Amino acid sequence: MLVYVNGETKEFAENNTVADVVESLGLTGKKIAVELNKEILPFDQYQANTLSAGDRLEIVHAIGGGQDDSFVLAGVSYQSRLLVGTGKYKDMEETRLAIEASGAQIVTVAIRRTNIGQNPGEPNLLEVISPDKYTILPNTAGCYTADEAVRTCRLARELLGGHKLVKLEVLADQKTLFPDVAETYVAAELLVKEGFDVMVYTNDDPIAAKRLEEIGCVAVMPLAAPIGSGLGIRNPYNILTIVENAKVPILVDAGVGTASDAAIAMELGCDGVLMNTAIADAKNPILMASAMRKGIEAGREAFLAGRMPRKRFASASSPIDGLFF
Repeated sequence: MLVYVNGETKEFAENNTVADVVESLGLTGKKIAVELNKEILPFDQYQANTLSAGDRLEIVHAIGGGQDDSFVLAGVSYQSRLLVGTGKYKDMEETRLAIEASGAQIVTVAIRRTNIGQNPGEPNLLEVISPDKYTILPNTAGCYTADEAVRTCRLARELLGGHKLVKLEVLADQKTLFPDVAETYVAAELLVKEGFDVMVYTNDDPIAAKRLEEIGCVAVMPLAAPIGSGLGIRNPYNILTIVENAKVPILVDAGVGTASDAAIAMELGCDGVLMNTAIADAKNPILMASAMRKGIEAGREAFLAGRMPRKRFASASSPIDGLFF
């Protein structure tokens, strides 16, 4: 049977327990914490919990600085959970420096007649953001029908030499830039059938998100707020519901404004955040890129740590015993 362990599928025999998995990974007796289907599992219950096909295990241990906390996307492991865009910067050099400061490994680009290699003598975007250094994620920004989006992905595949990973977005109108979910379903089905690895932009709607996962998208990317708005996460409980019900990576896409927004997304359990305007429109884009990197790392560590429960009234942190008055 197949079980998800730290985001990767692994095959185990029927009736294996959590203790069996821990032993097979060489972690018996080690300082670890285990989460089974998003519920913390005390160590004395490892032997009593028999796994079923499709169960999801997260096994964590203490490390320094967020190292070795990767996530898997279309079979590739990434250390950085911050994905960035390339639009709106003042020039190619600022683009390059901001992306380097962000620590991103996945960089999204729009496919346009004049976007890559615009004028004679200008540097080519793919020379500044080299596919040898970054995973290039072509997107379908500006597409308003499934047909436009599919054509764009096919052109991107040709441009990038058979590249299969794409970010699908099919927009409903120019004012809100909300997704046209019905057209998104159509485009996603066509692209998956053609062998594309589809990361898909959608509303913060748990039903739509699950449907796109079932279609075969490799990642679902609900918006935090309208594209370019900087409003932050407007419906955190919707995002949380999407994360809790997902078996593919969930990445917040659109609407992040500052580092605390990115941290909130990660604290909700998202696998990553994609942003462009929040960095490019900052007064100091390079410094903001660095701040976003730290916000992602802090939010992820807080999620792994598990926050204290919220309480209505105060709870003293110092003991009462031993007071001398």
